[in-house]
Amino acid sequence: MMSEEAKPEEYLIPEDTYLTSGVHIGTQQKSADMKQFIFKVRSDGLYVLDIKQTDLRIRVAAKFLARFEPKNVLVVSARQYGQKPSKLFAEAISAKSMPGRFVPGTMTNPNLPEFTEPEVLFVTDPSADQQALHEALNIRIPIVGLCDANNETRNVDLVVPTNNKGRRALACIYWLLAREVVKARGLIKTNEEFTQAIDDFEASI
Repeated sequence: MMSEEAKPEEYLIPEDTYLTSGVHIGTQQKSADMKQFIFKVRSDGLYVLDIKQTDLRIRVAAKFLARFEPKNVLVVSARQYGQKPSKLFAEAISAKSMPGRFVPGTMTNPNLPEFTEPEVLFVTDPSADQQALHEALNIRIPIVGLCDANNETRNVDLVVPTNNKGRRALACIYWLLAREVVKARGLIKTNEEFTQAIDDFEASI
């Protein structure tokens, strides 16, 4: 189903919030892997992601992540605009986060002070977070990834289609994921109990 056919109340947040955050604005290139998540191509050549699928995948990802011990979830973001929201997301769900440069060997070299043994890896961008992705593949743990129109997804077990480069888009997705994971764990019952706002998650320029 395309996003036009979805009624606003079917979404986790108002459709307008997704749109004004630019969650649906993809890149000018598309990968074969991401074809299924693309709604249309704009006249300026930008591929537009189907927010109905983004919304659906956020639900799936939240339920999936909620099954793990919080401390066994590792969230990484090499992308500048992903660092603050990914860190706040990790804090909200009590996971580990490594914003910024990912130290090679973090998951594979026990001699490193940063060494950690996660049970699931969450990447902000599979191409920017390649080192972490390869290590997760080595130790055979599932990988959840925010994937834009141009991302290759063959090594990502659970794809969340979204603009993974925009400041507001990343804030919106990480904020919503944080709320949904906390809800899935039964720590809060209503959306109102999650007191942080999208603005809190947004990286400063």
